[in-house]
Amino acid sequence: MRLSGKSIVVTGSAHGIGRAYSERLAADGANVAMLDIDGARNDEVCRAIRGAGGTAIAIRTDVRDLEQVRRAVDQAAREFGGLTGLVNNAGMLNVVPITRCTFEDIPDAEWDEAFRLNTKATWYGCKAVLPHLKANGGGSIVNIASSTIFRGVPTRAHYVASKSALIGFSRTLAKELGQSWIRVNVVCPGSTLSEEDPDPKTIAMRSEPVKVRALQRVETPKDLVGTIAFLMSDDSEFITGQTLLVDGGSAFN
Repeated sequence: MRLSGKSIVVTGSAHGIGRAYSERLAADGANVAMLDIDGARNDEVCRAIRGAGGTAIAIRTDVRDLEQVRRAVDQAAREFGGLTGLVNNAGMLNVVPITRCTFEDIPDAEWDEAFRLNTKATWYGCKAVLPHLKANGGGSIVNIASSTIFRGVPTRAHYVASKSALIGFSRTLAKELGQSWIRVNVVCPGSTLSEEDPDPKTIAMRSEPVKVRALQRVETPKDLVGTIAFLMSDDSEFITGQTLLVDGGSAFN
């Protein structure tokens, strides 16, 4: 129960890796506020966490809307008596799909949407949680990027570019918020088999990166949750402004 007494907001909590983050944080003793646009599935995952003995609330939220994010974060703070952390996980890739094409063929509106969901929504989450972390006397923010930013991946330039921006943003926040004892770090997952009931094509796609990994197996959500729990815990209280790759050694920072 290393996270006993912690209250953490997780965005994009209803599916895949975000679901795994929520489950692990609750299992480690945290109160978890689950924010996701898929309200029905978010409620289902929340009930499962509670059924396993964890503490969680589900709040349907479109993280592209600042006022919705603020309302959800404020609600979580009221219910839990404050907040200690935020995991900005919601993004555009699987549940909200992207077009996989060369950079010159990316639809203009989709380029903007990639930045709106992968980058701007993270900014919104940080803005919304800031007064609560300050009131707590500090806390931890983890922004989820991608190991693709260190490798370059053809056919998804807008995804890679929008995730790359999170590193500069997070380093700046780490400097700005350090005096308030708020830590800001980035976690970069590798290609992860996070899809539910994946078809053979998806499994093959997620298996392809194994060839270039130092640790040669498929990455799954359970490979990421320990890093998130660590960064939300007091064990990482002197770590900020850092970028951690959790991809089995397919890229190096």
